[in-house]
Amino acid sequence: MRGTGFLAIWSDVEAHDLTDYRHWLTREHTTERVTTKGFLASRVFRAARDDINRFFILYELETPEVLDGEAYLARLNAPTPWSQRIMPKLGNFMRGGGVMIARAGRGEGASIVALRIETLPKDPQGLAQTFVACDGVAAVQIGATDEARTSVRTAEKGMRTNEGFFAGLLLIEALDVSSLQAALLKAAEIAPDVMAVASEPEVYQSMFALDARIADFG
Repeated sequence: MRGTGFLAIWSDVEAHDLTDYRHWLTREHTTERVTTKGFLASRVFRAARDDINRFFILYELETPEVLDGEAYLARLNAPTPWSQRIMPKLGNFMRGGGVMIARAGRGEGASIVALRIETLPKDPQGLAQTFVACDGVAAVQIGATDEARTSVRTAEKGMRTNEGFFAGLLLIEALDVSSLQAALLKAAEIAPDVMAVASEPEVYQSMFALDARIADFG
């Protein structure tokens, strides 16, 4: 990631809405977002499980100020017809953004965990460096959520219910699932205070990515 800001989103989709949702994401929504001033890239992941269609989206932002900036709020207050159809159907919706406070490693891993954390680590950079030293871990990022910037009332937010808040994001990216699982065991040892109040450590697989530099190509 090149920017200092992030926006993280989790949601569930019913099986009968899955095709419409995937097309919406890849053919309209992510392009709309990454062509908004301040957005740099989008990455979409799908949970590695058969019982539910769960997705995680990570947007890379130039700065946290993008979250309540004029350009993004204009998008949020003018949702497309397709977005108006999709948004009310998203279950277990969680959304939060802010500033990345620690990064370690290089590149992107194919398998990730994206944890919502309620306790920020006392030494986030040290923790990130410890994680990335684990075998098969490619990169680690830790973010602090800005509640004020992500709680602005908008037309899109009004289409969703029970949107929760979380203090931060812990993102671990690995080369394979076994490396990711080993890193999670290490996490419980070295950061018990953080992991004790984190969301379920689900494994996600990379599904789609779009960079602002190529979003308008063709």
